[in-house]
Amino acid sequence: MHLSCLKLLTAGLFLFTALFSTQAAPPAYHAVKAELVKPRQGLGNVLQKLQQGKEVNVAYLGGSITAANGWRVKTTKWLKEAFPKARIHEIHAAIGGTGSDLGVFRLQRDVLDHKPDLVFVEFAVNDGGRQPEAIWDSMDGIVRQIWQANPQTDICFVYTFRVNYEKELREGECPRAASAMELLADHYGIPSINVALKIAELEQQGKLKFQSDKPLADGIIQFSKDGVHPLDQGHEIYTEVIGDAIQKMETDSQPVNHADKLKQPFVESHWTNAKMIPLEPSMLTGNWKKLPADNILQKRFGNRMGQIWEADAPGSRITFRFRGTQAALYDLLGPDGGQVLITVDGKPSQKPVARFDSYCTYHRISTLRLAQNLDPNQVHTVTVEIHPEQPDRTPVAFRLKNPDEELKSPKFQGTRIRVGQIMLRGELVP
Repeated sequence: MHLSCLKLLTAGLFLFTALFSTQAAPPAYHAVKAELVKPRQGLGNVLQKLQQGKEVNVAYLGGSITAANGWRVKTTKWLKEAFPKARIHEIHAAIGGTGSDLGVFRLQRDVLDHKPDLVFVEFAVNDGGRQPEAIWDSMDGIVRQIWQANPQTDICFVYTFRVNYEKELREGECPRAASAMELLADHYGIPSINVALKIAELEQQGKLKFQSDKPLADGIIQFSKDGVHPLDQGHEIYTEVIGDAIQKMETDSQPVNHADKLKQPFVESHWTNAKMIPLEPSMLTGNWKKLPADNILQKRFGNRMGQIWEADAPGSRITFRFRGTQAALYDLLGPDGGQVLITVDGKPSQKPVARFDSYCTYHRISTLRLAQNLDPNQVHTVTVEIHPEQPDRTPVAFRLKNPDEELKSPKFQGTRIRVGQIMLRGELVP
């Protein structure tokens, strides 16, 4: 073939690929300018229902800043006062110490089953240590799950403050987690409210101190004691910014069917297939038992975890098979927690994994990673087995008044494992 013809053919193929390829280039992270509110496509669907005095369900998905009786409760109160004819119901879907990587798995149970009209998503603090690409995987999954369930549901991202975020905010930029979320919000037209920016602005004006153990002089706002979790005045500021943002969006927002936005994901690796699956007796061997309804742990955590199963006999197992890429357990850590051996497709873990850590003077929700980055087309077998020895308890000693004696008490003895759900990206296989 003549060289000029070959060049023309190559150019033609390149043009054809550029015009007709549906594969978008993967996003590239960069810092994003910080603004108090970015309305984008607004909150037209929920605002229309509020204005018409209809029944409206508002969900708050986030971490401990949202779980507190602070901006979540105050924002619901603000909405009820701003739209007195509407019947507004709050969906409390926040769990302290958790990020969007758990939120995407529990979304169906904690949010979507309650038929939300609006979902506030607050993970900018708890996702702060994650890489942008990891944040995109889980946050994209949250957005897509919400709109697959109901394309009329509106979403709003809320970016809260913690100490060490002030450097970027003073330079006019969002911290890394919020910047990552802003890039995703741009793609989908999701409005965002940056309450952290307001806190940084007030501090620069000398009107607020980020962190203080004691009340401050008149006119100076004591934002928090720990630099993360706002006191009441801090939550009031958050609510004022959110209320002002909603009023701003009320002017221009129009109802939108979000279904068309699902045609092109922000990242191809999105976790839209993340789900929770309850444990079944057929998966269990050993001395597993259901915690009764009046058990203190079932009463405390059952609303999030569903039925909790407990076992402590060495060799007791959970075994299941699935086709997919990732698996974990939704479980409890605690002072009497044991440790487990994990086997995936016949390959055992090198050492046992403790369900106990340096915070374990009490019980709390956690996740036990079992497998990830697996072949999505293969069926995988996972086994979790209780180890005969309890884990080392000394990491918690510094929290105790008399660790030598307290660590010998019954509270810190045992090999108990407590599990509520299997977390899957994929499908369970019988």
